[in-house]
Amino acid sequence: MTDHALLLVNLGSPASTKVADVRSYLNQFLMDPYVIDVPWPLRRLIVSLILIRRPAASAHAYASIWWEDGSPLVVISKRLQEAMKSSWKQGPVELAMRYGEPSLTTVLNRLASQGITQVTLAPLYPQFADSTTTTVIEEARRVVSEHKLPIRFSLLQPFYDQPEYLDALVDSAKPHLEQGFDHLLLSFHGLPERHLHKLDPSGHCLKGDDCCRMASPEVLAKCYRAQCLRSAELFAQRMGLKPEQWSVSFQSRLGRAKWIEPYTEARLDELAAQGVKKLLVMCPAFVADCIETLEEIGDRGREQFVEAGGESLQLVPCLNDHPSWVAALKTLSERAPLML
Repeated sequence: MTDHALLLVNLGSPASTKVADVRSYLNQFLMDPYVIDVPWPLRRLIVSLILIRRPAASAHAYASIWWEDGSPLVVISKRLQEAMKSSWKQGPVELAMRYGEPSLTTVLNRLASQGITQVTLAPLYPQFADSTTTTVIEEARRVVSEHKLPIRFSLLQPFYDQPEYLDALVDSAKPHLEQGFDHLLLSFHGLPERHLHKLDPSGHCLKGDDCCRMASPEVLAKCYRAQCLRSAELFAQRMGLKPEQWSVSFQSRLGRAKWIEPYTEARLDELAAQGVKKLLVMCPAFVADCIETLEEIGDRGREQFVEAGGESLQLVPCLNDHPSWVAALKTLSERAPLML
């Protein structure tokens, strides 16, 4: 075994479905300045108000999809970690969560105690956003600096348009699409529009329906919505889908701020009204099934679509620990550049 570790990082999950554990998790998550990007006093006020009622509702939602061996996201991420161990020959393969356990602090200190000096940091997010990728990078840097760990990082880059990722998506989704469908909805996690405006050097962000599709390389490198659309278009091309067979939406809105559109909730009603009966939904912003896929889409989304006049909504599983995804992640991680 060498001294080069692979560290997979996903979002995280409450320790249990108890309201207290969900409240603790939500507090850590929402108090991250990369998630709610306002000054600390206002962020503290907003989060405190959210924590009055949200933990009980979220605990109920988590309980509806919780597995016997724990949180689906954590269980699936551990399965991916185990699958990667036979592929990554340079050193150990570890798993950390940005929020909750196992924490980056715990895992990075453990690696350092084992004599590991080089770590490929792999945020498991295909598309770039400050609230996902950047916060993982900054937390890893903080831990290394504050604990004086002799660790250098290589960084898995956003892989939204990489052939390995797209081919894995096709391999994992193809059996479900081959069963027949009226429409495929590619539902990505949403973001407040202000997150995109902050990172847009052109000043043209979200001005016109085609701005994301026509984004320059400079804009595309930081524009989450443009990267989502690029992932969707490249996947559709590989699957041989016609334009009328698929569409894109954004889910998981929180609060009153304006979020990127179209909204998944509205799109479900629109598709039912247009006569779509058999709907497939994929969530390509997630590599592991979680509350946003299993409960928000698989349960509530299905109920909404049927009530609006549709007949069936089938959730296409995320990449999870599919063999093609394991192989793709190995290749993508091996070419991760040194992070300066």
